[in-house]
Amino acid sequence: MVRRLLFALLLLAGLAPGARGDALVARLSSERIAVTTAFTGESLLVFGSTEEPIGPGGDEILVVARGPTAPFVVRRKVQVLGMWFNGPSARFEEVPAFYAIAGSRAAWRLLPEDVRQERGLGLDAIPLVSMGARSPAFRAALIALKREAGLWQEEAGEVEIAGARLFSARIPLPSTVPAGAYSVEVYLVRSRRIVATEFLGFEVARTGTAARIEALARGWPALYGLLCVVLAALAGWLGSVVFRRG
Repeated sequence: MVRRLLFALLLLAGLAPGARGDALVARLSSERIAVTTAFTGESLLVFGSTEEPIGPGGDEILVVARGPTAPFVVRRKVQVLGMWFNGPSARFEEVPAFYAIAGSRAAWRLLPEDVRQERGLGLDAIPLVSMGARSPAFRAALIALKREAGLWQEEAGEVEIAGARLFSARIPLPSTVPAGAYSVEVYLVRSRRIVATEFLGFEVARTGTAARIEALARGWPALYGLLCVVLAALAGWLGSVVFRRG
């Protein structure tokens, strides 16, 4: 069933084995993810075919998805006289809002260390330049925070192989995935070397009410904050009225 579905997708995309002479061809199930107020997450399907068999003794497939970058500050809390205060901090530049890596047999671990570091393959290889505190604990804390939020994923999903030359992988996108442009890199690994690469991309866009709320928050932050306070107060008042009547 999976094999037939993959073959149908490849035919529709013009990537069926034998249709092209490329060592690797890949496509995405969608190039635009719409985020509404009811958005609870989604998975993106990456699929394609190879010229040579995939699996033990043959080629391996590696899929990496990266989201838009932005600065991120990690602060350490310090306790003074029983109270907690902000202590030393590290500011990381160009931190990917989303990062996911998946591969057949964890293919990125088969690559030489210099290649992994150069291409940022694996959470420990993401290039993170920091200002402020230099302790490695701040980098470890950043990775832990992103992993707990589901925004950085290692071994994000299994790369499924069908018919030795067809592959697919699902990249889970959490409900908190930010809007912006995303890149997807698909690598063909052979004998511990990257021999072919496909560069793909998709967009996460807020639509409807979610888009209007985001526009309000970005364009008029003071008004957005005031409305949040008013709505919270109104919700509290309504709750007190309901419980008083009960």
